Parts: sequence; C-alpha cells; structure tokens
Amino acid sequence: MKALVVGNGAREQAIAERLAESSDVYAFMSRKNPGIAGVCKGFMLGSLTDFDKIGLYAEGMDFVFVGPEEPLVGGIADVMDNVVGPGKRAALLEGDKAFCRDFLRDNVGFGYPEYRVCRTVEDVEEAVREIEDFAVKPSGLTGGKGVKVLGKQLKDVDEAEDYAKKLLCEGDVVVEERLEGEEFTLMAFCDGTHLIPMPLVQDHKYAYEGDEGPMTGGMGSYSCEDHTLPFLEERDVDEAMKIMKKTTEAIDYRGVLYGGFMATADGVKLLEYNVRFGDPEAMNVLSLLKEDLSDVSTRILDGNLSNAAFEREATVCKYLVPGGYPDNPERGVELRIAEPKRAKLYYASVEETDGRVYTTGSRALAVLGIGNTVDEAERIAEEGASGVRTDGLWYRSDIGKRDLIEKRVRHIAALRRQNP
Repeated sequence: MKALVVGNGAREQAIAERLAESSDVYAFMSRKNPGIAGVCKGFMLGSLTDFDKIGLYAEGMDFVFVGPEEPLVGGIADVMDNVVGPGKRAALLEGDKAFCRDFLRDNVGFGYPEYRVCRTVEDVEEAVREIEDFAVKPSGLTGGKGVKVLGKQLKDVDEAEDYAKKLLCEGDVVVEERLEGEEFTLMAFCDGTHLIPMPLVQDHKYAYEGDEGPMTGGMGSYSCEDHTLPFLEERDVDEAMKIMKKTTEAIDYRGVLYGGFMATADGVKLLEYNVRFGDPEAMNVLSLLKEDLSDVSTRILDGNLSNAAFEREATVCKYLVPGGYPDNPERGVELRIAEPKRAKLYYASVEETDGRVYTTGSRALAVLGIGNTVDEAERIAEEGASGVRTDGLWYRSDIGKRDLIEKRVRHIAALRRQNP
C-alpha cells in the first residue's frame, strides 16, 4: 500500500510513522522536516495548497492523509477523491467560526456559548455591551493564536473593541461568552456514519507555567491511562459525544474530527472544531493506537470503520519552543539534539538544510513520554525535554505534573459546588 502525507510538522511525523508500519509512505512538505523524511520513501517540497502539484505527486497512491487545516479548508478533498479528510463545506467547521456557531445553533441546538457574529463596527459595539464577559475571535484560521479574552489578553472593553475592529479588516469577528471551566479535547475517527472516539487529551494553550501569558498553538498535552481525564464526569464525555454525533449526522464528514470542549458548571460547551488531528494531541493518541493506521484510513474512505482500540497507557507531550515565542520568536537557530533514551522525539517547525536543522520561528520539537501512569509518562517526557541542549529553547515543565492536574480537579469541583 502507498500513502501520501501532506504537511511538515510534528503531527505529520506522528502520522507518517504510524502509516509506515504497513505502507510505503511519501510526503508533500512546504519545507524539509527530517523526522518525516526519515520514514518516507520519498518526498516533494511545495505549497500545501498547490493541489495540482500535490495531485500529480499523489498519482498511484492508495490514499492521502492531510495533516494541517489549510489544505482541507481550501478544498483538497473536493479535488482528490482519496483524501482522509472532510470536503470544503464540512471543513468550514474549523475554517469559519461564524459558520460553526450558526451550524451548531441550527443543527445541534445546545452545547455552545452565547455569541454574536460581527460584520461592522456597530455589531462589535453592540456585542460587547450585550455579552459583558467575553472572548474575541477572528472568524477565519489563526493557528490557535487569534483568540483574546477579556481580563487576560484584553485589559478592558475599550481594548477589546479596538482589537475586534482591527480584525474586521480581515473578515468577520465572533464575540462570545467567556466560559469558566476546564478545557479538554475529544477527537474521533469518522467514516461518514460511524464516530469512533479516541482517548481524551488536555492541551495547554497558554505560553507560560500556571496558564499565564499569550495563547499559543499548544505548549503540550497529557492523556490518562483510563482514556478519560480526572476532572471529568461520565456525563461530560457523553455530552461531548452527543454534540459531535449530532454534528456529523447533519453534515457529510469523513476523516478526523477534533472537538475542543469546556466542562462548565452548566454542562459541556464546544469551544471549537478542528477538522484534523490536533497538534500536540496527535502525538498522544497515535502513540496509543492499537490498530494499523493505514487500515483505519482505508476503512474511513470505504465507510466501514466500526471500531478502533487504544493501549491503556498514559502520555505526556511537551513542546520546546524558541526564545521569544509566540510573539517574537527567534528564527534560524541550529538545533543540537541527542535522541532521548526513553521519550519519543518529533520535529515540528524546523527546516533541514545541508544536513543541519534550524528553527523557523514556531514550536520546534515535541517530546512525548508514555507510561503506565501520568506521573511516569511525565517523568519520561521531562527527561527527554531537559536533555535537549540547544540554547534558547524552553518549555513548560508543569505540563503533566500532579500539582497542575489536581489544581484543575479542584477548580471544576468548586464550580460545580457553586452551581450544583
């Protein structure tokens, strides 16, 4: 079997490694990632939205697995019939937040925050008056970095209005209720009919320890050996699955659906959909997948995916990022890496030139620990992350630590006591 992976980050390396267990894997990348190139039979470089070039390279491939969102939102699955991913309309669930919110309102009917879609300055001014505690989101793709919350990244309503008005130059803006609770990720394989859930993961989007600082694409994540999270109740997971099932029943969907949820005192609310594997969450779940990913991919395309099993182990992923990330990251720093003894290493936003690997300005390396418990997985991830000697790289050491996890448990318990 021959498979093409589109993309060049850590997520795509995780996909390529699993596909390579049973398929001849090729890659189409915008820049050379040595982790992906190392498991491929061949690769081509080019724009990830150059569908003509990708299509020519994909001739003779059994399927194409797209990692990042841009090609999917651009409609690659409408151009090629063997793409493991949704068509352009379904990809709007991620590509257009206004579409997603209205879609949930019209087809699901619950599980989303109060919101306003703003297309004019007057819309913004009205929205911030009506929704007193809010977040501001550009409607289009932002790589996880466009959301700003009142009281965190936005100090007051005037600053929020100025930010929203600036975003209007690029397109619609969503102003929505700021939710209080704990975030979690539920991803699922979907073949158009069946929705097969993966282990739950918690991402850490804030740059600094203790969940401080600006939003990022994700500084790391963890999953537990029982495939749930310690601050969640069974009803939370059931609610999240119900929202996702009603979504896929209302739109033609094949591929991986990512639900970014928040457990609140008033139930589970959907923060966002992604129409592909999350990054870093892909490393957590793919490392545990018992099934052959090539087989899962072909069954998604054939519409006969009935199940997928995962190992009962815990995972912790920590991202190493360049100095100044995310606002003013250093670029062109040469990476000096010794392969960790126990952790798994994934190359992310890097470029290999003449046998040397350099940072390109975003998250550089992901280190994954796998263990029987979260504590064990965290120790392995920490060992791997602390062993990287490149000057200037840093990471959140608190991800997967017991103190931070227990803080989250106490937080949601207190919210539920206030509103039983």
